[in-house]
Amino acid sequence: MKEKLTRYRTLFLSTLKLSAFTFGGGFVIIPLMRKRFVEELHWIEEQEMLDLTALAQSSPGAIAVNASILVGYHVAGVMGALLSIIGTVLPPLVIISAISMFYTAFRDNAIVGMAMTGMLAGVAAVICDVVITMGKAVFQKKRVLPVLVLLGSFIAVRFFSVNIILVIFACGVIGAMDTLYQERAGRRA
Repeated sequence: MKEKLTRYRTLFLSTLKLSAFTFGGGFVIIPLMRKRFVEELHWIEEQEMLDLTALAQSSPGAIAVNASILVGYHVAGVMGALLSIIGTVLPPLVIISAISMFYTAFRDNAIVGMAMTGMLAGVAAVICDVVITMGKAVFQKKRVLPVLVLLGSFIAVRFFSVNIILVIFACGVIGAMDTLYQERAGRRA
């Protein structure tokens, strides 16, 4: 029981800290969650984190909240999901509530505007880090299909303006078919 409470507390405080000190949205919090839960606490495997991230991105809503729900549930069940939601949502709720009281002063302040512009560069760097770090896992498997799906999805959305919902659905179908094929091939071997 004590170990369970310690895990709950660690999960809540981790998501609270990550959410409180992360600027730039869900794509910024994902590598920090990976570092905390995969590398430091060893609660999640690298591949599981990739899978949870893919689910969080394809689910409706904020990616940071979706990822925290999935990580919390994976680590500690329903109670873990609830605690991680609270830990993730609480800091932005408090910060946005405080900023809304002083919105006019913030909006017109040149220093705040310059600081926000400077933070955009940091956010872009973190997003590039996410792409490179998580992309390595896809390319290291030496399988062609994930790379083709990645490139095909990019081309479909970027150059042919295919609706992202259709791309997500198609990727899900391709992934399910590939998984079934891999399982059947594994049974035969």
